[in-house]
Amino acid sequence: NKDRLIGGFNELCFAVDSIRKIRKQVFLFDAGDIMTGTPITEYEFKHAKGGALFEMMNLIGYNACTLGNHDFDISKRNLINLIKIAKFPALCANLKDTIELELDSLIIPFKIFQRHNTRIAVIGLMTIEFHQLVNKRNTSGIAIYEPASILQRWIDSINQHVDLIVALTHQGFYNDSILATRVNGLNIIIGGHSHTRLKKPKVINGVIIVQAGKNCEYLGILDIQFDKKTIIKFRSEILPLWYNPSHKSLIAGFVDSLGSAIEKDYGEVICTLKTSWQRKHGESNVGNFIADAQREAVNADVAFMNSHGIRKNLPAGPVTKMNLFEVLPFHNILAKFELTGKQIREIMEYYISNHPPIHISGIFCKYKKLHKQIDYVEFLVNGAPLDENRTYTCTANDYLIQESKRYLGIEIANLTYLETTLFSVVEKKMREQKEISAKIEKRIERIE
Repeated sequence: NKDRLIGGFNELCFAVDSIRKIRKQVFLFDAGDIMTGTPITEYEFKHAKGGALFEMMNLIGYNACTLGNHDFDISKRNLINLIKIAKFPALCANLKDTIELELDSLIIPFKIFQRHNTRIAVIGLMTIEFHQLVNKRNTSGIAIYEPASILQRWIDSINQHVDLIVALTHQGFYNDSILATRVNGLNIIIGGHSHTRLKKPKVINGVIIVQAGKNCEYLGILDIQFDKKTIIKFRSEILPLWYNPSHKSLIAGFVDSLGSAIEKDYGEVICTLKTSWQRKHGESNVGNFIADAQREAVNADVAFMNSHGIRKNLPAGPVTKMNLFEVLPFHNILAKFELTGKQIREIMEYYISNHPPIHISGIFCKYKKLHKQIDYVEFLVNGAPLDENRTYTCTANDYLIQESKRYLGIEIANLTYLETTLFSVVEKKMREQKEISAKIEKRIERIE
């Protein structure tokens, strides 16, 4: 909250060590998306960007993780090197890579853990929406299979050999709830992806479902007692990882050294926001600023920006490079392409009818809508009336273009990828402008 800091691996390590001192059988799992969102993922450690995160997980003593879609954000080669750093297995039963065989061999479907006379199987699962969420340059050759059928196959295969079966999933609470109704023999789902903070476990079809929020802000704790493959008692807690300067874990020195490097490289103030940046599904001031930065950088008539690529709000006041990285953590590059005026009209009709989560620069449009009929009162492109016979230069980032059918309603062809990153053009505009008063301008406005 505004008065206290929360989260981080030092606090996590301190909490886990404290629990291990009083409990004998402790397992520690991560449900994916270890990567992206923090500058640590930009630093190379043991030949992998983000490798320091996995090294800290080694030191904390993780038993296993599943993979999340963001763990593929940099490249498959980087993920290979991350998994090689890990002293714990990466689990995913429904992902298969037919091209990068080294990656395929490093990812295993499940792991059986034995403590005393108890055998616990943990099976990993990836969201079925993987290909919609990850840049195509990092997904070639990867197949994702329907989670429930794959999970049931593995449960049937190992059920006679274990005492408890856990699914470690990265598909979100809603899909976990459905999964629980579609399989037999499953005891627990430890979930991720939807950032859901379940204060109490949900029990569906006899399956205990837990999830502990996001960003290493909380530690989810599930205590269970079971006998003869039956859980007879359980208790769950979501422990907030409040920052406490007196908490010095075994990784504190490592964390401090990383923090010093990040402060040196990302602590510089690059501009001041006169008003806060607030994300919205519709038009927002931060979305307008980012879309404008793209359009100006490549001298285009129109720019498009996907709302979900904007990952954080910012308060009014000084903005550091670190703050901007938290807003735009992905390695997106820009591309230029041409659209006819007719295609721009089609995009606008798709936008008005379907409300996709995008921001637009270079178009001002006022319209009336009666039933399905759209009448344009004003339609300006780059300051001039729309000409359906003219060709316009447009720009967007590579991920939006990959998913252009979903965001724009059309497929983008004949495009040129640029050696310009989305982050760099926004940073440049912020530095040049110094004091920023971005606002909502009613760029697309319905009038009665």
